[in-house]
Amino acid sequence: MSRPLDGAGPHGRFSLRDRTDLATVAAVLVLVVTNLSNNRWFNSWGLLTGALTVVVLYGLVRWAGGGRTELGLARGTLARGAAWALSIIGVVGAVYLAGALLPVTRDLFADQRNNALSGGELAAKVLFYVPFGTVLLEEFAFRGTLYGLVRRRHGTLWATGVSSFLFGLWHILPSLHLATEKPALTPVFGSSPVGAIVADAAAVVFTGLGGAVFCELRRRSSSLLAPMGMHWATNALGYIAAYATAHPH
Repeated sequence: MSRPLDGAGPHGRFSLRDRTDLATVAAVLVLVVTNLSNNRWFNSWGLLTGALTVVVLYGLVRWAGGGRTELGLARGTLARGAAWALSIIGVVGAVYLAGALLPVTRDLFADQRNNALSGGELAAKVLFYVPFGTVLLEEFAFRGTLYGLVRRRHGTLWATGVSSFLFGLWHILPSLHLATEKPALTPVFGSSPVGAIVADAAAVVFTGLGGAVFCELRRRSSSLLAPMGMHWATNALGYIAAYATAHPH
């Protein structure tokens, strides 16, 4: 049974509606600070910052009267979500493998950020930094916390739109040098400041659309594990494909 969104509850003078709105605004502010910390202030502390952010966001959801179901982590949906995740990983893996093997698409995986990676560093990224430093934080934040809070107040369409829009903005700072870091994009956008801005804007739009896909996976599976699986696959398998492209032998 859904809870009414009016009337003061056990958390003081704020109604559930008020707490939902305040928690949503607070979550956005927390994510702004986290983004600046990870990309400007304390880059090397990303894992710790991400873990602390997840804890704070969970606290906000609980204060707003939510729980595991609202976050997409209800026990009854975990098996279904895991099945979705494994299936998606298999599909993404097959697409990436075909793309890395075909000469016409192989160069799309080249990324100067990965050229100097050793095998051990690659394994650390794929098995540790991507799932715990990127996927857990971003999925918990955008398809868990924000999606759940906004959907409670405004429905699924608004939840998808708001969380996906903010997910796109989340990638402004990480994508500032995308045009020069991805060799396949340099001929398209060039190396000028204008080209960098256009490439960054394109990345924001692309990741926003990707966020909408992740939201739909969350909706269809009723589990946060499904978008987590796709997010891990696109990032981690992308690293592997880029590494294989830079180290063909």
